[in-house]
Amino acid sequence: MRTQVQRLQVPSHETSVSGTSPLPTVFIVDDDQSARQSLERLIQSAGWAVESFDSAEELLARPRAMKPGCLIVDAGGLELQQALSDRPETPVIFVTSHSDVRMTVRAMKAGAVDFLTKPCCNSMLMSAVESALDRSRRALAQEAALRSIKDRYTLLSPRERDVMHLVVRGLLNKQVGAELGICEITVKAHRGRVMRKMAADSLANLVNMARALLE
Repeated sequence: MRTQVQRLQVPSHETSVSGTSPLPTVFIVDDDQSARQSLERLIQSAGWAVESFDSAEELLARPRAMKPGCLIVDAGGLELQQALSDRPETPVIFVTSHSDVRMTVRAMKAGAVDFLTKPCCNSMLMSAVESALDRSRRALAQEAALRSIKDRYTLLSPRERDVMHLVVRGLLNKQVGAELGICEITVKAHRGRVMRKMAADSLANLVNMARALLE
């Protein structure tokens, strides 16, 4: 059964039930109803949730799902793949009868998990979905880690941020003090608070956090 979605100008993020792991969702975009229904049955038999749409516009109008998932798309998928380029948590699998070498290369270069031609082997499709969901989980984990770093960074005072920026550049405490016009003991105190607030167990860890903030 095709999922009915309401068009929203500013989709909001979904939230999962507290204390439970969200069930991975496979999204399907195909204007062929029989093909959609066939894919729905296959996906459901594997134990995943499924939502299907007959157009890219309907999928894009759906609130963004910040949970493990992937997209199976037919013709017109290149434009949809581009529209979803800022959603690494939703990897794309192409399953289409309208393909050529140029289209395949373009899709794969843009990060498609796989490019399958109809009719495709169910086991190959299921393998592609597994790979896509693994990629989705990794992307969500990286997003959560970055969000945590950003949240901790907001706890730093302006002076602590100044100290952090200089420390991760490799400056010694004495050099940091000279840059900021403060004594070395004060630098050490600020540095200690930076390490605690950022939950950094080493300078290398702090440097990696600083790099993540700049990406």
